[in-house]
Amino acid sequence: MKAWQHFKTITRHRWLVQCGCFRVGLYWQGLTHDLSKYSLTEFMTGVRYYQGNRSPNTAERLEKGYSEAWMHHKGRNRHHYEYWTDLNPQTRTYESVRMPRKYIVEQFMDRRAACMVYQGDAYTDASAYNYFMNSMERQRMHPDNQREVEFLLDMLAKKGEKRTFSYIRRNVLKGIPYPWEKEAE
Repeated sequence: MKAWQHFKTITRHRWLVQCGCFRVGLYWQGLTHDLSKYSLTEFMTGVRYYQGNRSPNTAERLEKGYSEAWMHHKGRNRHHYEYWTDLNPQTRTYESVRMPRKYIVEQFMDRRAACMVYQGDAYTDASAYNYFMNSMERQRMHPDNQREVEFLLDMLAKKGEKRTFSYIRRNVLKGIPYPWEKEAE
């Protein structure tokens, strides 16, 4: 039963991301989003720790102190900021590097879809923004990417899906500077 429930959860999540990506013109990313979740490493963890209201990786992490499924996932999916870390030759420390815009948009779609799946009827356009603002992860992202994701999630919360998706399609994915980038020119 857990296997079927987990399969339905990740498939619904992928479908929602795919629909969002298609709406803004990111067809390949919509088609390939989170395919690693169907791999044996990630899927079996998902089944074992399935709860239905949060990521199974969180439960695995609480039990083991780490999540093997998450480490597998983040290393294969470029829409996660954790994928974009590298050794800085000057400081010799691992640091986040700036993500290309198409992955920022996929991350935005991913966050939106995760909230839709896990919050169900309680989901609002502000859900992903609220979750993001209350998480520690935003402090670990490249500062430019953190600002971009926050801006898009805030726009979704305040202006809704239609206007935000239009902005993404017409501005973000065409490389038009964000408002604060225009001010700096």
